[in-house]
Amino acid sequence: MSIEEKIKELGINIPSSPKPVASYLPCVIVDNFIYVSGQLPIENGNLKYKGKVDNDNIEIGYNAAKLCVLNALGVVKDNLGTLDKVDRIVRVGGFVNSKEGFTMQPKVINGASDLLVEIFGENGKHARVAVGVNELPLDAMVEVELIVKLKN
Repeated sequence: MSIEEKIKELGINIPSSPKPVASYLPCVIVDNFIYVSGQLPIENGNLKYKGKVDNDNIEIGYNAAKLCVLNALGVVKDNLGTLDKVDRIVRVGGFVNSKEGFTMQPKVINGASDLLVEIFGENGKHARVAVGVNELPLDAMVEVELIVKLKN
């Protein structure tokens, strides 16, 4: 089964690339790798998840990370035409707008990681960083970047 068929079977909608919020490219392709810029939890042109994450809203942050990675996959698909050209997910960088003292960033970024494994299976398993930050652009709750290896 192709990745596109699997996404359809799972009922997942990969959105079109959100417009960059500053002066940068949504991605850069070098050799067989696509480097996706940090994506925010934007849905239909609006920032869906704002504010700080703490122990009381980890699940909301998890959902924000899922939306971020969907947007990142939208960037990949818009640039390649199909996600079937993806060989594997290499690395996820996750940034969590954290309240002081919050240390469960990995649980939040699991939203992105779990979805990638659901879609890509073993090839969705990746290296990762989950970092707490004191602010993110537009007061976004989470930001996620990807490094993806492309098929030859």
